[in-house]
Amino acid sequence: MTIELKENERIDELQRNGYQIIQNKETFCFGMDAVLLSGFSKIKKDEKVLDLGTGTGIIPILLEAKSQAKHLTGLEIQTESADMARRSVCLNHLEEKIDIVCGDIKDASKLFGSSSFQVITTNPPYMIGDHGLKNEDLQKTIARHELLCTFDDIARESAKILVPGGRFYMVHRPFRIAEIIATLIRYGLEPKRMRFVYPYIDKEPNMVLVEARKGGNSRVTVEKPLIVYREKNCYTDEIIQLYGF
Repeated sequence: MTIELKENERIDELQRNGYQIIQNKETFCFGMDAVLLSGFSKIKKDEKVLDLGTGTGIIPILLEAKSQAKHLTGLEIQTESADMARRSVCLNHLEEKIDIVCGDIKDASKLFGSSSFQVITTNPPYMIGDHGLKNEDLQKTIARHELLCTFDDIARESAKILVPGGRFYMVHRPFRIAEIIATLIRYGLEPKRMRFVYPYIDKEPNMVLVEARKGGNSRVTVEKPLIVYREKNCYTDEIIQLYGF
């Protein structure tokens, strides 16, 4: 099958199973946060996984390469991104393992039904309202700012969709950690693991990885820090391993 590339699109290597992904340099390309989330998420054999706000499908594709999931689904509201994700799935001959659905996270439980997935992953918009600079490109703004859904929407729908004991994995910004924990608990998603990501060992963390469990007990483990760079332009060994270089 010939995969059509549209204006400004390119094909990037993922360093996993020979997989590739279609991206558009003028709209939005995946970042390190997606790679770290795929490494932090623990997927058991034959589990069904839903990625909320999948963008161009990077997380389902990486998780398919790294796990023995039974099936993975990506939900994306932006038609252009969903189209790229579908073409990337076809490019990697993963049509039997990954579905891309174009739809609204706020309607996710209606789309998929209650207790329909064992695992949910999400790399949601980090910014609230006008916090931070908005990009002139609408696609980038939607990906980075809570314009079309809030974290409350994500937690509410995830709680409905997950089976009892199901797991929720996300990457976010540390400045919102108090709100994140409070919101998860309010919807019965108990935080179980957290790991803070530091650009350098002597800098403040700029990302946090969170695992929560539907109906879990109140006990959370804070894992050792994940350091990205040993020095300028030089990744740590753990980051190199996560990327598969």
